[in-house]
Amino acid sequence: MTTRTSPRSERVDHLWRSAGAWFLASLFLAMGSSLIGCSESKPQGGNASSSSDKASEKKVTPKGEGKRIGISILTSANPFFIEISDAVKGAAAKAGYEVISVSGDNDPNKQQNQVKDFIVQKVSAIILTPCDSRAVGTAIQEANAAGIPVFTADIASIASGAKVITHVATDNYSGGRQAAVAMIEALGGQGKVAILDFPQVESVMLRTKGFRDELEQQAKEKGVSIEIVGVLPGDGAKDKSYKSTQDLLQSHPNLNGIFAINDPSALGCYAALENAGMVDKIKIVGFDGQIDGKRAIRDGKIYADPIQFPVRIGEETVAAILKYLDGEEVPAELLIPTELYRQADGKADASL
Repeated sequence: MTTRTSPRSERVDHLWRSAGAWFLASLFLAMGSSLIGCSESKPQGGNASSSSDKASEKKVTPKGEGKRIGISILTSANPFFIEISDAVKGAAAKAGYEVISVSGDNDPNKQQNQVKDFIVQKVSAIILTPCDSRAVGTAIQEANAAGIPVFTADIASIASGAKVITHVATDNYSGGRQAAVAMIEALGGQGKVAILDFPQVESVMLRTKGFRDELEQQAKEKGVSIEIVGVLPGDGAKDKSYKSTQDLLQSHPNLNGIFAINDPSALGCYAALENAGMVDKIKIVGFDGQIDGKRAIRDGKIYADPIQFPVRIGEETVAAILKYLDGEEVPAELLIPTELYRQADGKADASL
C-alpha cells in the first residue's frame, strides 16, 4: 500500500532541511574562524610574547638608560659627607646624570637596603661611603650580581669578595702621620695622649695607624716621648666624643693631648674640656678641616687639623664613573693628600 504525503507535510520537511543546512553551515564557519584564530596566536618558535607582555616589556628601563647615579653616604649629620654628596650632584649634572642621594645614618643594614633600592631603580653606578667597611661587603656583592659598578668615596670596603671599581679618598694614612707631627709640635715632643676613635671605618683605621707609626718613628729617630695611654670610641660624633672625653679625664687625669679623628669629635672633645676647666692643659689635634673646625683652630680651641678636600673627592669619583662607563681604564685607588692647617692658617683664611 502506497502512502501519500500531504502538501503541508512536504512544506514542513522542506523547512527542516533548510534549517539543518543553515545550522551546519554556521557551525563550519564558526569552527573555521576558531581554527584561523588559533593559528594566528600560536607562538613563533615557542618564544613569541603576547601583546600585553610586549607592552609591559617596553615599560622596563634598561640598566643605565636613565643616566642615574645612586650615592649612600655614611651620615647626613656630618657636613663633610654632605659636601661629598653635593659635589657628586654638581659634577654628575654637568654630564647629564641625575643623582639619588641618601644617608645610611651609621646603620649598615639601612645602607644595604638603600643599595637594594638602587638596584631596583637600575642606576648606572653606585657610590658608597660605607657605614661599616666590612659589613658593606654584602651590599656591594648584590650590586656586583646585578651588573652595576660600585665606587667608594672617602671610606673603603675591606670585605673580601666585594668588587669595587675605584676608591677615591683622602690619603688618610699620611694624614694620620701629619696629625702626629702636629701633636709633637703642640706637646714639645713629650706627654701622654689619648685617641677618640671610630674603628668600624677604614679611613679612621688608616688615620690612627699613621698617627701611631709617626710617633713610633719619631721616638726612634728624634727621641720623641709621647705615650698613647687611652683609646675610646667617639664614633665621629660630637655627643659621643664629649662623653668619651669625660671618661678619659676620669681615667687619665694627667692627660696632655687628644687626637680626635674628625672635627665633630674634636669639637665634642673641646666642649668636655671646657666643662672640666681643662682647655689650657690638654691640646687637641683634629682631622677634616670643616668650617667649624677651621674656626676652632683659628680661635685656639683646636691646635691643628690635617685638612681634607671633600669637594674634590666627590668630583674625582664622578670623573672615574664617567670614564668607566665610557669604556676607559680607571685606577683601583685615587688618594688625595691632606694639608696641615694650623692657627696661623686660620687667621689668614678670608673664608672664615
